[in-house]
Amino acid sequence: MYRYTFWLCFLLLAGLWGFALLQPQGVVGISPVRWFGSALFFALYFLLPLFRSRAAIQAILLSSSSLVIMAVFWPLHTDTPNHLILLLFAYLAGEAVYRLPGRHALISGAVIGICAVLPALEENGEYFSFPFLFFYLAMLGLALSIFHRIHQELEAVAVRYDALLREYRGLKRRAVSDEKLARQQERTQIGREIHDSVGHKLTNLLMQLEVARMEAEEAQKKRIGLLKGLAQESLDETRTAVKALSQEEIGGIPAMIRLIRKLEAEKFIRIQFAVKNRAFSARLTPEQAAAMYRAVQESLTNVMRHGSNREASITFESAGERIFRFEVSNPIPSGYRFEEGYGLTSMKERVQQAGGSLEILAYNCLFIIRGTFPLQKKEDTASGSDSIS
Repeated sequence: MYRYTFWLCFLLLAGLWGFALLQPQGVVGISPVRWFGSALFFALYFLLPLFRSRAAIQAILLSSSSLVIMAVFWPLHTDTPNHLILLLFAYLAGEAVYRLPGRHALISGAVIGICAVLPALEENGEYFSFPFLFFYLAMLGLALSIFHRIHQELEAVAVRYDALLREYRGLKRRAVSDEKLARQQERTQIGREIHDSVGHKLTNLLMQLEVARMEAEEAQKKRIGLLKGLAQESLDETRTAVKALSQEEIGGIPAMIRLIRKLEAEKFIRIQFAVKNRAFSARLTPEQAAAMYRAVQESLTNVMRHGSNREASITFESAGERIFRFEVSNPIPSGYRFEEGYGLTSMKERVQQAGGSLEILAYNCLFIIRGTFPLQKKEDTASGSDSIS
């Protein structure tokens, strides 16, 4: 039973109990014994959620509650019986059917029925007649048996749904793992082909250029040396690319998008992802990409672990194509305070080791983690090529 449903049922039960207790003598005529019985009844009621997995104890509590109702509302020497008493017994019977399995519910229902019928043995006209009680209990039992069957079917459907959901998540994780393995194998194969074809041809070209430089005249040696430098730079970049292809991809924008999709599908967290100022084309080093990926991953883990609302906002931007900035924010309660533990400290150290900086703050009901990395523009990476000889 959900928390709000429990309190709604409690308010309904408390109102029903109060009106039943006030009839017909009012507050003044309520004896201390009935006040004590009322307190005992609600104490037993609040013990029910504590033994959610103990059906036998819940059956004892519900049976005891029916005995308390019978003791508190025994015929009060009035001309007409109190019909609200039957509603109290019906509520307990409904609780038994909802909370307990079949055998325990049947035992508790029998005790509740006996407590409802027992006061009629006096036969002084102050309680309900046997035919009325028999008809009432028969209709109530029929309705509750139908409800119990439907409730059990719904619980079985919920169990099957949970099993299917777990199986779906497992299949999705295996699919992601298989896709990652296939992608890595493909990257490795491409790297080998580049190394075997382009790399060997560039090496051969360097050798031919060196031979040509040695045989050329002095006026041509400078130009041939420049060509050799360009070929050497191309070979170095090819080797770097082959090495990057053979390594596992743990960072970058594509890896971040896969992480967001995985968390939204498996952890049911709402993530708003925004990319500004050509952040997709930012030239992050492998160390910077890995540090950024781990920082965002740790931030989202903290949101799922400590956040009251399972939602977060991620922003990537490249200001002037000189600085790459990432920011992860999530709502927090007003007056929230935090301490930098091991996770946040490690995150900050990892970003600093990659040449960046990390800022952690709580502002305007938001917990913000903001990191920046300096970028190197394309013309800077190509500078110096003309000076190779």
